[in-house]
Amino acid sequence: MSLLEAEQLSISFGGVKAVQSVSFSVEAGEVFSIVGPNGAGKTTIFNLISRIYDSTAGRLSFSGQDITRVETHAVAGLGIARTFQNTELFEQETVLNNLLIGCHIHRKTRFWQDILFSPSVRRQELAFRRAVEDVIDLLDLQTYRHQIIGNLPYGVRKMVEIARALCLKPKLLLLDEPSSGLNPEETDDLAFWLEDINEALGITVIMVEHDMNLVGQASDRVMAMADGQLLTIGSPAEVQNHPEVLRAYLGQ
Repeated sequence: MSLLEAEQLSISFGGVKAVQSVSFSVEAGEVFSIVGPNGAGKTTIFNLISRIYDSTAGRLSFSGQDITRVETHAVAGLGIARTFQNTELFEQETVLNNLLIGCHIHRKTRFWQDILFSPSVRRQELAFRRAVEDVIDLLDLQTYRHQIIGNLPYGVRKMVEIARALCLKPKLLLLDEPSSGLNPEETDDLAFWLEDINEALGITVIMVEHDMNLVGQASDRVMAMADGQLLTIGSPAEVQNHPEVLRAYLGQ
């Protein structure tokens, strides 16, 4: 059984068919990339998986559970975390506090225990802090631990958003254009971090990405889309050389 399965997913906005009968599956432990020109429907697929949008047709299942109509607020609890094209962080908080917020989904204590700062709350906070420090070490964010998000370069903010998503301890991580705004050196670092996230942490990754070098370096399989439709699914080399992809994505 695949970790994520999409069957005939479709959604329209007025007369625009953003996604048209798209089916694919993602296996546990792989890095699966979605590529295509602007307007292909890539981010819309993410918004369907994370339940920001309701599909007009089709079915989504995650770990064997039908999530087609799951409430948006319940998605993180299922083990799905995501980042966005533009960072969605608390700009006036520190990196550390932003990451601790990502641990909130795992809070087990009650309100009255939090007010009294009971021993169980203290143990929980220490566990959250250890988990956050592990993510900080993984993504080399030690220098920025106590800095305010609004004062950081865009590339660092992108990594902080990935770090916060990791603090949810997801089974599935959705990365929406993670290399956007990064310089070549930062993009190379991202490729190594993706490998660590996938292999060391055992997290399955779905990535929407325009940088085909990153896609080729990091992906196990790639799905190419255009005009809301699926063109092909295969290895990075197979997809890059597919005639329909060359026409739609590379303009040939």
